[in-house]
Amino acid sequence: METNMANQDTAFGLRPIGLNGAAANTTGVTQYEIASNNTNAIFQYSPVIPLAAGVIDIVGNANGGTVPALGVFMGVEYVDSSTKKTVFKNYWPGSNNVSVDTNFPVKALVADNPNQLFMVAADTTTTDRATALADVFANASLATATSGSTSTGRSTAELDISTAAATATLFMRIVGLTTDVANLDYASAGVNFIVRFNFHHNAPCSSSDSQTTAASTGI
Repeated sequence: METNMANQDTAFGLRPIGLNGAAANTTGVTQYEIASNNTNAIFQYSPVIPLAAGVIDIVGNANGGTVPALGVFMGVEYVDSSTKKTVFKNYWPGSNNVSVDTNFPVKALVADNPNQLFMVAADTTTTDRATALADVFANASLATATSGSTSTGRSTAELDISTAAATATLFMRIVGLTTDVANLDYASAGVNFIVRFNFHHNAPCSSSDSQTTAASTGI
């Protein structure tokens, strides 16, 4: 009889794992900009949104707020104002924690394919596999969207599995369960779900698509 150990990795944000359907997964990213005076920390694997000023920022609401997601933050490049050297980081520490040469843009790399699938950990127990499986095709919020570790630079966002419901306005669409053997203890927090954004800024307008496109930007 197989006995599952407690789950190993319980909070890592939205980790890209592939694309919906049979499309080739290039793990490609698109370059955007972060305002050089943005004091918000933006962690790797955090959801981000487009702002009216033409820059991106971390989602300020665990349920996404009123602006469709642009994608998930993967890293940043900027020029240090003291050394004049290019700096690469997996997260943006906030302008009050870095020295940025404002003569150069702060470049953000975002996994922004509207068909991108992500792995995310549940914030609490799902009791058993049958209960977890019943949440597939439901929508859900994140337990938090802005938290992260300055040690690893990675998001600590998790899926608020207690919110799973048919409610169309919830941030994430649950599309499956993972088979990661290190995270199959359904009686503990941290079981991994496969999700996609329910509303994506780059999604085409289509009545047959579960996602929508909004022209507005901002938080």
